[in-house]
Amino acid sequence: MQTPDILAQAIAIAEAASALPMGHFRTPLPVEAKEDDSPVTIADRATEAFIRDRLRAAFPQDGIFGEEMGVENGEAEALWIIDPIDGTRSFITGNPLFGMLLGRVLAGVPQIGIVRMPALGETFAGRTGGGATLNGAAIRCRMTTRLDGALVYINEAEKIHAADPARFARLCGIGHTRRMAYDCYPHALVAAGQIDAVVDCGLQPYDYLPLIALVEAAGGVICDWQGQPLTLQSDGRVVTAATPALRDALLAVLAA
Repeated sequence: MQTPDILAQAIAIAEAASALPMGHFRTPLPVEAKEDDSPVTIADRATEAFIRDRLRAAFPQDGIFGEEMGVENGEAEALWIIDPIDGTRSFITGNPLFGMLLGRVLAGVPQIGIVRMPALGETFAGRTGGGATLNGAAIRCRMTTRLDGALVYINEAEKIHAADPARFARLCGIGHTRRMAYDCYPHALVAAGQIDAVVDCGLQPYDYLPLIALVEAAGGVICDWQGQPLTLQSDGRVVTAATPALRDALLAVLAA
């Protein structure tokens, strides 16, 4: 099967899966705490189970790595990455900016990346060697190279501040416009050309691996805080930028 066909099937699966969280959105919902104190609901688990069932049927030879149910057939050449509800805290508080992440890594290289926003009805998708789209229309990163003119989102601001107040203070002084945010949507906005960069931290592989093919297909760059490519072993600190020059400027701020 060719990559465009795989991507089309993955988009269909993500969009069909959106009915699961939306069926519970803004309704009374029991919330459990996982071992790392992050919240999880029946909607997270049901959504991942749905996606897994569809992936097994469509791609029986592939492995699956999901946030809620772990790794299945992890030795396969191709591995699907699932975050069924990226932003469960947003979801349980009625904020529509929770997402769904679905990616495919082939021989260790990100091949497909999808950010689905169920409450917004938006699907961002990209593939290696092809372009990126939003609901089927082509999207592209901005061409901003100067940090002083950039529109920047700082994700997980309280974590960055707690770990290094001086670094956080530097970040609060960069760019033309800054916003504090969470989760996957700001990264998708870079791919769509709405903003220029995101600084993020505390992520797990299922949070960042599906972003890579999307951002790169849109012409952007994504890396860790040392400028290294993201892998399963990365420490969860991520920079997404519209251009290499903007990435380098952000890395200098983070390292100062």
